[in-house]
Amino acid sequence: MTFPVRIGVQLQPQQSPDYGLLRDAVLRAEELGVDVLFNWDHFFPLYGDPDGPSFECWTMLGAWAEQTQHVEFGPLVTCNSYRNPELLADMARTVDHISGGRLILGLGAGWFARDYDEYGYEFGSKGSRIDDLGAALPRIEQRLAQLNPPPVRPIPLMIGGGGPRKTLPLVARYADIWHAFVNVDSYREKSALLAGYCAEIGRDPAGIERSAEVRYSGDDTATLKFADDITAEGVSLLTVATGGPDYDLSAARLLCAWRDAR
Repeated sequence: MTFPVRIGVQLQPQQSPDYGLLRDAVLRAEELGVDVLFNWDHFFPLYGDPDGPSFECWTMLGAWAEQTQHVEFGPLVTCNSYRNPELLADMARTVDHISGGRLILGLGAGWFARDYDEYGYEFGSKGSRIDDLGAALPRIEQRLAQLNPPPVRPIPLMIGGGGPRKTLPLVARYADIWHAFVNVDSYREKSALLAGYCAEIGRDPAGIERSAEVRYSGDDTATLKFADDITAEGVSLLTVATGGPDYDLSAARLLCAWRDAR
């Protein structure tokens, strides 16, 4: 299966004291022609002032479902630990309906200790959090199949992470999209591991869309070289992040122009 090259933008819901700045960024990004909009699922900023402004993930996604018209959207990624799996499935189904069938359900095992500590969740260990994600995935699938009405479309499931022993087997079994934080060499290695896990369960790895973060430092030439190199390896969804309060879309504009010139 060949996936079209798509450009994503992660609008980090942090350091924005006024939600109107995020609302405006969503509008600008959709007008720019990005394919996918993401936020993240953290309760506190990850960059800049650690006690700066921050907004909640899924409440925001409900607003995006109404505000946007064409772009796909979702969390990159939502933390499995913060919500009962059945509840999360129902939330995703509802937001999918509000948008007319444009939600991507991004899932990860969680890692940011402050979120857990201040909101009363058990942090556990990296291994236990991934085990919990593995236990949640079939429950999410089962609940989605039982909901009335069902989702508008089969909601694409994105799994974020590249752990070779636990996360990649989950990607092989459950994911429609695999998102990784990689350079070209590490992506090549992890992709080969994923292919092996797919072979063990009789799944064609080409059926999993590949997604990667694009880190933009202001060097357009380096950014476009990375985009060329990583897409040559099979990645088709390239996502660049931007934070508040400005939500600069320069990198997204660069990548959209690159996409359109291919």
